[in-house]
Amino acid sequence: MKSVVVFLLVFFSATSVYAGGVAYIDLQKALNLSEAGVTAKQDISDQVKAYEAVVKEKQDALLAMKQDIEKQAVLLSDDAKAQKSREYQQKVKELERFTKDIQEELQQKDADFTKQILSEIFEVIDRIGKEGGYDVILEKTESSLLYASDQADLTQQVIDAYNAKSE
Repeated sequence: MKSVVVFLLVFFSATSVYAGGVAYIDLQKALNLSEAGVTAKQDISDQVKAYEAVVKEKQDALLAMKQDIEKQAVLLSDDAKAQKSREYQQKVKELERFTKDIQEELQQKDADFTKQILSEIFEVIDRIGKEGGYDVILEKTESSLLYASDQADLTQQVIDAYNAKSE
């Protein structure tokens, strides 16, 4: 009995001196809710709207061109119809290329924003981990985390620290 008490005293004193622990962070939430993440999403959304207006304008021009070709069909020679048809098809291909290019551009910008913000968030996590004496900090969605108490969730602390760093 005395050895059990001694063991418990040693165990509890060792754990109180060594306060390391395990915590987790929802990186997607931190990315989406940080001020930089919100700003990046808004910037991309604004660019999408601007491109949508340009695409709509080009689509309207194509529709007008097609209607014009159809109206003139009976008046045009076969060679002229073929020429107009080729011009129309060329414009359709140009629009397809343009939309593909802007999709790739927006995906690249999103990836660049994400990479930059995550790099900065990882610096904050590293600092919080060291200052908080954590042994391990897991990513909530990638770690197969099956259970953790809300007290182990550092997500909001990381968001707040990251936002404060940005100011």
